[in-house]
Amino acid sequence: MADRSVGRPRVEGDPDPRIAAFYEDLRAGFSDDPAYDGDSPWVTTPLVVGVDHVAMSIVHSPVGDDAVDVVLQLAEKHGLVVYDPQGDEATGLDGDYADAVG
Repeated sequence: MADRSVGRPRVEGDPDPRIAAFYEDLRAGFSDDPAYDGDSPWVTTPLVVGVDHVAMSIVHSPVGDDAVDVVLQLAEKHGLVVYDPQGDEATGLDGDYADAVG
């Protein structure tokens, strides 16, 4: 999926129900409202939500570490895969994906 999305125009439409549910659960624990004045794990807000993904940049801090844990738990709950472009790693759906992306 990451390979397919590189350089391709953004697909318009409603998010997949799994993406929408993941995003709502994530926002319940970590607001992505730009007006939020609390300790946020997000580098930029709001998060980017597409039909088949939620893109997020997470700060390097304890709250960022907490967000990573929640992201991984929610991805498992909603049957999604998490791709980390910095480590070129994808995890989820009960597996680790050894093949490099890109």
